[in-house]
Amino acid sequence: MSTFLIKNAKIVNEGSIVEGDVLIENEIISQIDESISAKPNYTIVDAEGSFLLPGVIDDQVHFREPGLTHKGNIASESRAAVAGGVTSFIEQPNTVPNAVTQELLEQKYEIASKTSYANYSFMMGGTNDNLEEVLKTNPKNVAGIKLFLGSSTGNMLVDNQEVLEKIFSSTKMLIAVHCEDEATIKANLEKYKEEYGDNIPVKYHHLIRSAEACYLSSSKAIELAKKTGARLHVFHLSTAKEMELFTNKIPLEEKQITAEVCVHHLWFTDKDYDTKGALIKWNPAVKTQEDQDALWQALLDDRIDVIATDHAPHTLEEKKNPYSTCPSGGPLVQHSLVLMMEAYAKGKISLEKIVEKMCHNPAKIFKIEKRGFIKEGYFADLVIVNSHLPWNVKKENILYKCGWSPLEGLNLKSRVTHTFVNGKLVYQNGKVKDVLAGKRLTFDRE
Repeated sequence: MSTFLIKNAKIVNEGSIVEGDVLIENEIISQIDESISAKPNYTIVDAEGSFLLPGVIDDQVHFREPGLTHKGNIASESRAAVAGGVTSFIEQPNTVPNAVTQELLEQKYEIASKTSYANYSFMMGGTNDNLEEVLKTNPKNVAGIKLFLGSSTGNMLVDNQEVLEKIFSSTKMLIAVHCEDEATIKANLEKYKEEYGDNIPVKYHHLIRSAEACYLSSSKAIELAKKTGARLHVFHLSTAKEMELFTNKIPLEEKQITAEVCVHHLWFTDKDYDTKGALIKWNPAVKTQEDQDALWQALLDDRIDVIATDHAPHTLEEKKNPYSTCPSGGPLVQHSLVLMMEAYAKGKISLEKIVEKMCHNPAKIFKIEKRGFIKEGYFADLVIVNSHLPWNVKKENILYKCGWSPLEGLNLKSRVTHTFVNGKLVYQNGKVKDVLAGKRLTFDRE
């Protein structure tokens, strides 16, 4: 195993930034100090002028394997992830076939064990009729249970109230939910179809998958969690109104209900549909400036706990389909950290807060063992970011299998220069190394 000594870094960890050195030995952070003396067998990485962060943990991605691999696969998307400083990901069950039995779930882990550049976990999918399988899920080595309370890519809508209540009351595992009210969306869609047929302008997407649809669904899920005592994590919040459902009055460790926001809802608004069109068609939809402002406020005051991506690639050909057959979702995992660094450069958020929301909190919420922090004895999942190394997002440097990004043409101030996964240098200065360093995430749960 290589031994790396990272020198002269500005270490961002647990609410502070301190200058120092970090020694990596045998996958682990073995020493953190103001100055560590080099030995002949050490590989020195000089991080002078750069920030050293814990590796980003993205708690919501769709890497499309198995069954949808023309869009992406675990190998291609995990390569993009490490290039963006994401060292661990939690992938969703709406692949083909859906991961709704223990056997199908384990097949995904088997693929990742042979192809993933980053650490991985896969959610078990809940449906209207697989409660028995859901309850077999091992809390020690599976991130959680995923329920789609609004339909999205894949046919996994859980709309049977009795089943929902059973799942919520029967498992101690974290339940993550996609919240959009199906009846509201259908009624809105019919209204626009009457006027435009299949060619509904994409600028109406946020009025079809409306703020009301989001609030109706998320408020019901939260009500059910409170009634049953379930451990609920609400994915990709997108509206101002939903922010009143969450609290910052108690420490994260005591929260039974936690919240996530995705980078695209913090970056784009409905005004961007005119220039970006279907490239920013997501479920839930990108909404108004007022909604975005409220998301930022809730993120900063700790009603929202996590920043993620909902990375969900589709081909450009698919994105050119008419509204009714154009899939929702887009690729973001390579660019999430540098986008948040742009917000830092503009004074919208501190580096300490970025690390809290993208590294520390996902580790705490999912109870991931020995990751998400820069601590002695923890796995060496680390990212070096230079905040004064500008670059431009273009086709040549996009690593997603789909080959595009809604950010193309954007000039960025910060760049990920090095990514370590389990102590192995997997990415350096624009190149992903041929090192499959990813491990299955484990969880500190009973």
